[in-house]
Amino acid sequence: MAKESMKAREVKRARLAAKYAEKRKALKEAGDWEALDKLPKNACPCRQHNRCSITGRPKGYMREFGISRIQFREMASNGLIPGVKKASW
Repeated sequence: MAKESMKAREVKRARLAAKYAEKRKALKEAGDWEALDKLPKNACPCRQHNRCSITGRPKGYMREFGISRIQFREMASNGLIPGVKKASW
């Protein structure tokens, strides 16, 4: 399980990126690279990293569900994800 500080840092980055999205877009279109440099580093969406919403695990992330592969398997086995069931043939 990830440290709470790592989860909080990712939330903070996502919030900053959303806050500055319009401003970044306008500055890019204008070609004002110096003004872009003065924005906070974490305002860039490429600095975000996908993490499991339950455990905070950074690897094995499934975008469609927003959770890691381990949590996905556990929840699917327990029937907590609608429309997903274990394959058997």
